[in-house]
Parts: sequence; structure tokens; C-alpha cells
Amino acid sequence: MRDTPPRRVLVPGVGLDARVEPVGVTDRGDMTIPDTPSVAGWYRYGPAPGGSEGSAVLVGHVDTDTGELGEFAALYDVGRGDRVEVRREGAEAVRYRVVSRVTVPKDELPSSTFRRTGAPVLTLITCAPPFDPGRGGYQSNLVVTAEPVDSRGPGNRRTQWPM
Repeated sequence: MRDTPPRRVLVPGVGLDARVEPVGVTDRGDMTIPDTPSVAGWYRYGPAPGGSEGSAVLVGHVDTDTGELGEFAALYDVGRGDRVEVRREGAEAVRYRVVSRVTVPKDELPSSTFRRTGAPVLTLITCAPPFDPGRGGYQSNLVVTAEPVDSRGPGNRRTQWPM
């Protein structure tokens, strides 16, 4: 299940519903972001959502050059406790609950964002103000972290998904 690719990410409480496609890195070593603002990118060199450990990373545009909002603009309205669902190809959907939302300067994105070990989390990333066209655009990232939940009941380290 660890390598089952994600196909869609949803945050029903804020209206986020984006198709997901795998992405890699640019020549400069930055994570690639899909051109289309309605599509999220999954960092395919890290864990997939639903894996047993590490940070599964999804990234998307907040807007376009024309001002059209991207699906990940909805992350600005996400709060602690909001539910996230990742639908996967040929496997059950994985459910998460948001545990944090922080804004960090782009050059200070923690390396733990892309960790491959430790407790499993889903990390959603989009751009955040300030916007400075002379310095390449947005200067910060909004980072939303969510922990897995399931309905297997007590006795596991995951939070029970409400019915």
C-alpha cells in the first residue's frame, strides 16, 4: 500500500477537490509543481499517502498569473481538526485530520517536510504572502500537516475516524 499513488485530494470542509499527479524536482532541486492550478502534485520520491511512515507531500498553486485561484487556495481556510481524504488508484482512500497550519519563509521550509521515516503524516504546501515579483513571486509557504485516522477502533496509534 505504501507505493499506491494518490489520484485525488479532498478537504470537504473548505471545498478543496484536486486531481493529483506525481511530480519530481527541477534542475535547481526544487519540487516541481503542476502548471494547472486545479491539479496538485505528489512528491513521488517520498512516501505515498497511506504509507506506514514518513511525510507524504502534496503541493499546489494558490493562484495563477491572471489571479485565478488554485484549488490549494482553500488551504487558507483549513483549521485544526478538518478532515482530509486522499483517494488512491486501486486502493482504499486514506483519511487524515489536520493538526497544524503554519506559514514559513520559502528558504526556511524544514527538511522534515520531506522525511521518509517516523510517524506517517500528510503535508500539504502552497504559496503564501508576501508576493514580491522582483524576487520571484511569493516569499513564503503555507504548510498544513495532517495525521492519519482510521476506523479500526482503539488499540492503534491512529485517531479513530468519526462515524
